[in-house]
Amino acid sequence: MKYTVSIEIALPRERVVQLLADPAHLPKWLRGLVLHEPLSGVHGQVDTKSRVVMQMGRQKIECTETITRREPADLREIPTGSVVHFDREIVGEGMWSAVRDRLTEAGPETTLWVSESEYRFSGVLMRLAGVLMPGAFRKQSQQHMQDFKAFAELGEDVREAKD
Repeated sequence: MKYTVSIEIALPRERVVQLLADPAHLPKWLRGLVLHEPLSGVHGQVDTKSRVVMQMGRQKIECTETITRREPADLREIPTGSVVHFDREIVGEGMWSAVRDRLTEAGPETTLWVSESEYRFSGVLMRLAGVLMPGAFRKQSQQHMQDFKAFAELGEDVREAKD
């Protein structure tokens, strides 16, 4: 299963990228995050492996995330017109996923974030979920982007949401 979602954020690309890359901000916008801890490497750097635990309703999902691409490596003073790439693989029970994020300047004070996701399922339950609820994966990705936008532009924290 593959899909692409995108969102425009009313902040300069360099600021958006720095907010996304800072692990201290993850709980503020990544809805359901219980834990994100590096097992090896430095958070956000290529080849870093992290243990990620998410709470989805009553179910806790644990997986391993590996950063496969981050360009440029230095997120300060990014050249005008260049594309920031941030890719990762996520492996959990019965599931493999690759996420390829691209951040470009949509204007002097606006950033376009495009995220391509690919999922492969091996377990019976995960295959069934992929067949019966493909829209749920896309909807969750879009929700994470909307939550990040609200955090970046307005300072909203998903942990304080009343939903």
